[in-house]
Amino acid sequence: MRRSNAGEHSVYEEENQRLESELRNKVSALKSLSINIGEEVRDQNKLLYGMDDDMNKVSGFLGSTMKRLKGISRGGYGRLYCYLLLFVLAVFFVMYLLIRLS
Repeated sequence: MRRSNAGEHSVYEEENQRLESELRNKVSALKSLSINIGEEVRDQNKLLYGMDDDMNKVSGFLGSTMKRLKGISRGGYGRLYCYLLLFVLAVFFVMYLLIRLS
């Protein structure tokens, strides 16, 4: 009877070692996956910060342009600038048609 307990003990020991090895492999895979995710998150954050800076620059540029346009429209030359803009658009449209038909 003692031998059967010793035999069962070694079977349980082998089973525990096998399960421990499987668990170690799974933990290792999860660790490498989490490291890769962390690196990807850091890279994406760098891109987002860069895009945020670019958007701030563009919004500043657009804001100053809008201020200039408001200043122009408030001045006495608003109608003149409107005609000039329409003329430029007409010239571009004619050039587009000439290139398209060629």
